[in-house]
Amino acid sequence: MNAAQLKDIIAAGLECEYIELDGDGRHWFATIVSPEFEGKRQIQRHQRVYATLGSRMATDEVHALSMKTLTPQEWRSEQTQA
Repeated sequence: MNAAQLKDIIAAGLECEYIELDGDGRHWFATIVSPEFEGKRQIQRHQRVYATLGSRMATDEVHALSMKTLTPQEWRSEQTQA
């Protein structure tokens, strides 16, 4: 799987304002900004992203996915601090 495919899968299952992916085809790091993360703890946000991947994690199509999950407000705050 390549970055564009993974991005499309996540975006199809989760309303995203921004997705950035970096990885080698098996190990990925994602920054995902979604209004769906509002009011959710970090683990709930990650579970929501994993839900978009369905069986792809279990079948090793996506071996590992590390995530930074932010609400749009958190994202804007980070951008103004940078």
